[in-house]
Amino acid sequence: MATEYGQRSGQGYGSHGTFDLDERLDERRRGLRRLPTALRAPLEARHWREFGYVLLSLPISILLFTYAVTMVSLGAGLLITFLGVPVLAGALAGCRGFGALERARARRLLDLDIADPEPLRMKKNGPMAWMGAVLKSGASWRHLLYALLHLPWAVFSFVVALSFWSYGWALLTYPLWFWLFPMYGGGGGLQLYGDEHHRIYLDNPFEITVTALVGLLFTLATPWIVRALTLVDRGLVHGLLGPSRLATRVVELESDRGVVVDTAAADLRRIERDLHDGAQARLVALAMDLGLAKEKLTEDPQAAARMVGEAHGEVKTALQELRDLARGIHPAVLTDRGLDAALSSVASRCTVPVQVDVDLPARPAAAIEGIAYFTVSELLQNISKHAKATWAAVDVWRVENRLMLQVVDNGVGGADASGGSGLAGLAGRLDAVDGILVVDSPAGGPTRITAELPWRG
Repeated sequence: MATEYGQRSGQGYGSHGTFDLDERLDERRRGLRRLPTALRAPLEARHWREFGYVLLSLPISILLFTYAVTMVSLGAGLLITFLGVPVLAGALAGCRGFGALERARARRLLDLDIADPEPLRMKKNGPMAWMGAVLKSGASWRHLLYALLHLPWAVFSFVVALSFWSYGWALLTYPLWFWLFPMYGGGGGLQLYGDEHHRIYLDNPFEITVTALVGLLFTLATPWIVRALTLVDRGLVHGLLGPSRLATRVVELESDRGVVVDTAAADLRRIERDLHDGAQARLVALAMDLGLAKEKLTEDPQAAARMVGEAHGEVKTALQELRDLARGIHPAVLTDRGLDAALSSVASRCTVPVQVDVDLPARPAAAIEGIAYFTVSELLQNISKHAKATWAAVDVWRVENRLMLQVVDNGVGGADASGGSGLAGLAGRLDAVDGILVVDSPAGGPTRITAELPWRG
């Protein structure tokens, strides 16, 4: 019976033990969050991750420095023969491997979101092409520079962090272990001063309390000192082991070029669709009507005249559609008179009253002017269709070398530039020319959308 009861008790404990442990951990975390930041910093996981990063940096940097100096020196010494080239390329490739380890360590312990550097660019396959790509890659030489610079900094940060941490906790816990000195060390406690005549020990309650308070100050300061030390490590990893600014810019330009190409293709498809479904269809119907009118001209002149009149109306409609299409491609008023007149024309077609204020000392580049026009045009169309507003305002001005646009309405709000919305496409189009779209549209309104474009006049 006792065995059976013990088994049942164990089963009950096992089924609820994990749940109880999680509750206790949650309560402990909530209690820790109630402490001021300065007091809870030494106990936070972030501090221990950063402290672990600093401690690991010393052995890793020693290994990396030794490898880099040895291999590069060997490769440079062998450059008088062909063997120096593959040895030097192998040394740089090894530094890149160490760099991958350092980036992973920074992501895990420092929460540093760092991208991998640009890959090797090889026009051909084979060992010779690989060696040439490694030696010509700027990222490879930046990894070598990191290997050489990180060791002295790792030594300094290791000594500072470990000294503050060990002295802080040692002094803070001194009231718990000072009895070791008189019992096993033959002294009265921690010795502050000593010579042939007298010695000063920390051995009375007041001195022990002051020592613990000093240790508390050291302990509380250690996380911030370690965090300041790791800021330099973040800079080294980000600047030397990540992608270069030039490579990042090239990637951005390639992405922007893809956006421009996709946008141009979408515009061409839209124009083709508008022509096919609009003006072209009306012209085809017009040609058929005129053909029928021609056949009836001798038999039934009145019916023919009526059909010609209907065809005349279709011609007017087709012409209006072609004008709208031409205005959508690039309005003549924008080319002739600039943004002020063009935006006023767009505002007049909006379903709500729109106040337009354009304050520009000169005209920007034609491409930027066109993007600004179509941006405001699309935003006003959104107001007409979705905002349920009673008024809107458009402001255009220049700040240094940037063209600023702002469209405001008092509608229902809730506009969102994320996902596949029209605002997201508009933001991508602006980004392709180094522009920015900022949407401020709380539920209930008002909506304020600001666009920033380069001037390029």
